[in-house]
This record gives sequence, C-alpha cells and structure tokens, in this order.
Amino acid sequence: MTNETEAKVSKFFNSIGWQTEGGVTEEARRWEDLREHAQAYVSRCRLRILRHIPERGDNFLDVGSGPIQFPEYLAYSANFKKRYCVDLSTRALDDAKAKIGDHGVFLPGSIIDMPLEDNFFDCTISLKALFNIDKDRQEEVVRKLIRVTKPGKPIIISYANPRPIYPHRLFRRKSKLRSAAKDPTGIRPGAPLGSHYRVFPTDWWGRFNDVATVNILPWHSFPAEVQKILIPNNKLGSKLFDLLFYLEDRFPQFFIKCFHGLLVVLIKR
Repeated sequence: MTNETEAKVSKFFNSIGWQTEGGVTEEARRWEDLREHAQAYVSRCRLRILRHIPERGDNFLDVGSGPIQFPEYLAYSANFKKRYCVDLSTRALDDAKAKIGDHGVFLPGSIIDMPLEDNFFDCTISLKALFNIDKDRQEEVVRKLIRVTKPGKPIIISYANPRPIYPHRLFRRKSKLRSAAKDPTGIRPGAPLGSHYRVFPTDWWGRFNDVATVNILPWHSFPAEVQKILIPNNKLGSKLFDLLFYLEDRFPQFFIKCFHGLLVVLIKR
C-alpha cells in the first residue's frame, strides 16, 4: 500500500472499525449521531445524495463503500444493474455482500492502485473516504474517479470544510464510549483517522474544471461530536434539526462557506 494514511485507516477497519455490537458498528459509535431525535435529520442528509444520482444505469461505483451500513446507502444503487464496492476492509466487503449479494461486485484494496476501465460507470460515489487519503494524492484520486465515469455522469464526493465558522477543536472531548476491542491505532472517537488527514478549502476543487462541471453543496452542518453538544436529544432538538435542514437547502452558499459537511458533485465533461 502506497498511502500512509490508508495504511492506518485499513488497520483500524480491519481490526475493530466494523465490529458490531447491538447492531451498531464501532465506526458509527465514533463518527455518527445515533440519538433518537437526530435520526430523521441524519437520514434526510444521507438521502440528499439521491438528488444527484441518475434514475437508472448499468454500473455504479462506490469507493470506500464499507459494509453499506445504513438503509439509505442501499437506495443509491437500487436502479443500477451492478454496484462495484471498493474498500480497504475485506470484513466490510463481506458484510456488504451479505446485504446486496449478486447485485454487487466486491473489490478489496486501495482505489489508488486498482485498475478500472475508463468511461465505465454511470455514477460514482465516495463518502467519507477522500479525506482519509494522503493530501498529496487526493487530486490524483479525484481525477481517477472522473476518468472511470462516463461523460455527462456524476461523481459525488462527501468532503469537509477546513474552516467552519465555529472553533471545532473546542468541541472535541474525550469520549467515554466503550470500544468493542482494544484500538490498535490509538484513534479516539471524533478524531480524524489518519495522521495526514487534510481537507482543502472549497476553491481547491476549481482545478477540476478542465474535466468536469463542479458544484459544491451543503451535506450536514456539524460533525457528530459537535452536533451532540449543540442540539439536544429531545423534541426541541427535533425542531431545531428540521429548521437546520430547511436552512441548509434555502441558503446553501452560507452553509458551504461557514459549516462542516459538503457534497461535491462533479459532472464529467
């Protein structure tokens, strides 16, 4: 493996990241808001991706698919003949195969090294994966995703704003969550997976204008550890989540500039 950050990510997910307790993965415990009154908002944010996926197609590429752990993720490829799942974790791919069976093609390894045919996929997604690739190779990976996708079709990448309006570090705190096993990487809940973790500012994406039309949209405003502190898990919290979702859709440029989670939608020229 040529990517130092990917090596660390692989170690985490092949050891404890996809271990499940009570139907919940260790990954979800650390980086998702699983509270009752957050569920509707989180689900609606995941379903935002469907707005950009073609109604149907032959081949769907999912880079960093994991075990396809949420029901909303299953919907993305429902109208495609095949879903190609690429992941560093063989355990994740085994779990994905148990869910989608013959609908899937399962490819273990790094997208960096994986041979894929040009102009083959009718849609490509990569969720919460690109920023776990060494910063010096992120452009290479994005260009590869564009290259293997058909002209006129979307490449949908979840990303993050490195300069949110709120002081992210002030919200980080040590978690008391119980791990399913000893963590061999020393990664604490809420912290970035890779030591080389880096997200670029939104203007970085302009470098792909030569091969794609670039559109950046809000995905969700806060990382889970911040969201859990700011928004209570009660009926008031439900109303605040509804308002937040509405405002994200109503004022996208403000939320792109000032808040956390982004969707980058590239349409190949």
